[in-house]
Amino acid sequence: MGKKHIIFKVITIVVVVITLVLAVYIMLSRKGVVEDYDFGAGAYYYADIPTEEYAEIDKEGAYHNVVPKWIYYVLFLAWGWLMWRLWVWVESRNESRKK
Repeated sequence: MGKKHIIFKVITIVVVVITLVLAVYIMLSRKGVVEDYDFGAGAYYYADIPTEEYAEIDKEGAYHNVVPKWIYYVLFLAWGWLMWRLWVWVESRNESRKK
């Protein structure tokens, strides 16, 4: 095991531990929960609030999306392609290091 490998392993462990601690803190302190709505876990970040009741929570008015839906599809596919290319690149580097 090289020095770089150990450093990356330690960084990974630190990030995972910080993420878990923050997740537990957010859940225990009930950050983002709308107390008036009992939707279980979906109450976090207004995920399952019926649309007719959303205006009560969103004091600025309902969000109106001006971006066409096809742009989201294109961005989704572009992100997927980009991640696939990254995966292929990482795998090719691993294969060249094994030889």
